Amino acid sequence: MASTVTHEPSKDSSAASRPGYGQLLRTRGAWTFLVPGFAARQPFAMLTISIVLLVQHTTGSYGAAGAAAAVTGVSMALFAPYSGRLADRYGQRAVLFPGVLVHTVSGLTLTVLALAHAPLWALFVAAVPTGASVPQVGPMVRARWGVKLQGSPLMTTAAAFESVTDELTFVVGPLLATALCTAVDPAAGLVTEAALTLLGGLLFAAQKSTQPSVTAAGHARVEHASALRVPGVRVLIVTFLGIGSVFGGMQVSLAAFTESIGEPGLNGVLYGTFAAGNMLSGIACGAIAWKVAPQRRLLVGYAALALAASGLWAAHSVLVLAGLGLLVGMCIAPALITGYTLVENLVPAGARTEAFTWLTGAVALGQAAAVTVAGQLEDRLWGGAGFLVPMAGTLLALATLLALRSRLMARSGSRTVARGVGHRMPVAVD
Repeated sequence: MASTVTHEPSKDSSAASRPGYGQLLRTRGAWTFLVPGFAARQPFAMLTISIVLLVQHTTGSYGAAGAAAAVTGVSMALFAPYSGRLADRYGQRAVLFPGVLVHTVSGLTLTVLALAHAPLWALFVAAVPTGASVPQVGPMVRARWGVKLQGSPLMTTAAAFESVTDELTFVVGPLLATALCTAVDPAAGLVTEAALTLLGGLLFAAQKSTQPSVTAAGHARVEHASALRVPGVRVLIVTFLGIGSVFGGMQVSLAAFTESIGEPGLNGVLYGTFAAGNMLSGIACGAIAWKVAPQRRLLVGYAALALAASGLWAAHSVLVLAGLGLLVGMCIAPALITGYTLVENLVPAGARTEAFTWLTGAVALGQAAAVTVAGQLEDRLWGGAGFLVPMAGTLLALATLLALRSRLMARSGSRTVARGVGHRMPVAVD
């Protein structure tokens, strides 16, 4: 996932001539994988909040709800990179078909157990395969763009479009899940999430013409170094953990806040305001050809995010919380997009899919930890104490980012040209 951002002067100066979103979306066959891909992406954004709202409803405890959601998030984070590697080796269809079936069955099992008031350990057992089998559709869509475009100037625009799509997913998923759980039934969020995974995942996997070939991956004799060996990737993982703490802390704390004032329906409105800021700034960032280096943008943007998140715990009215939520949301998208942009500069092409899944997993892991801690704080301390989690998470990540910022500078060394998942060709080693 990368925006149109670049710190190379020759590219910055050509911003006006860069192909736009409209031209990209007119690419023949693009909609055949974009539409099902968007549906299949929703589990990442819907899953945590759906579990929190359902388990809290059946147990009356935000601590239990956060713990169940955390098990799912940790499983997702741990298995995401392996899912990407399996797709590289065996093909997307081979991973998606069994994956979406396992996710659907385990998600529905978790729903039934929660409604039956099963013990917490039973929810944990069902949560593990539910999180582990979340389809990693985002990196797969990026690989398909590589197949369709192959060296076209539209590749830069496609990278920006995928960043915006990810931001939109964070808007639509939680909003849809919250609306279903509060207005229809507490279980409706998880049921819909499972249905979208099944339908979207199978339709996406069925698009054979845009799937990257696995022939080269299966027979290439190129040593594949893990993306984790790149120091900058490890710094970005910590950074994205902080972003995940914002998502998790906001989801639990907004639900607790609106319930405490007797207006649970406002949860969707407040989270929608937060998500709208995220989406709008994501669209803007993805459309701009930046002249400022991404390392500097990440530092400035993340400092703004930490500052905005630090005020959430002190908000005691709906209007103030909505305003701060909007501001926090507007700060998240630039940090996410810039982080993914840095992957393009730091990681050889043959390891970028894995790097993207590590960052996606870091968000899931941060979110999982946040819902657990925020749930315990809401249960044991005052209403709104869960908002301390986004503050702590972003401040700790900012401190790490400042201390290790030199590791975000790209080093000249090996270069690799990638044409999507399964297509790796080393071309030069200095």
